[in-house]
Amino acid sequence: MSSSQFDHKLSGPSLAFQPLYQQVAEYIKQLIVERRWQPGEMLPSEFRLADEFNVSQGTVRKALTLLTDTKIVTRRQGVGTFVSEHTAQDALFRFFPLQADGKGADLPKAELLGIELISPDKNVQTALNLSGKERVTKLERRRILDNEFCMLETIFLPAKYFAGMHERKDIPHTLYHFYQTDFNQTVFKTRDGIKAVLASDNDAKLLQIKAGEPLLLVTRVTESIDGKLIEYRESKCRSDHYHYQVELD
Repeated sequence: MSSSQFDHKLSGPSLAFQPLYQQVAEYIKQLIVERRWQPGEMLPSEFRLADEFNVSQGTVRKALTLLTDTKIVTRRQGVGTFVSEHTAQDALFRFFPLQADGKGADLPKAELLGIELISPDKNVQTALNLSGKERVTKLERRRILDNEFCMLETIFLPAKYFAGMHERKDIPHTLYHFYQTDFNQTVFKTRDGIKAVLASDNDAKLLQIKAGEPLLLVTRVTESIDGKLIEYRESKCRSDHYHYQVELD
């Protein structure tokens, strides 16, 4: 990042009615969205930020605490404050809640079954707030834990945010880190819905179970750090010896 003053001002109309520390937090978040600092990169010191924003160090410290609480940045004691990044370990504990009964958390592998650019149906349009003319990349994957197929995933990504993704051959197991590093789309929060369903013939074939066995259908809408809806996914999870675990903090 250059040594010059930041481009924007804290007194913009969208920030004017917020407490000063919230204005600073929102502005730092916007700078992260604009890639002034890359994922994993250290921010300037509190003293430097206070000088740049013409506010007190206490105000900057309070803003960074707010951003830490929402996991936009990460503080390392005695080192500094860093832009959060979605590593494989982070994805395991925050975004993959399926676990084998009686076992600890483990990061699954993913087998890509198909990827294509399509026109979304009404359900996907509604979930991602898209028009009928917009296109999405559709990924179909099969997740593997302990050498056993445990989950089927169908994932929809707006093409306007993931240009050319349907042509990629290097889709990794951990998608959220991939979104961040290759498409500048940082996952901020997710909203999950869960219901019980029965395995179809195709589900049974892919998961190597019997048709009619109970599955958990998890629907997820994912929002980026700047408020965009960037992913909708439907996951069918085995429930015979797996459970869905969520930790809230």
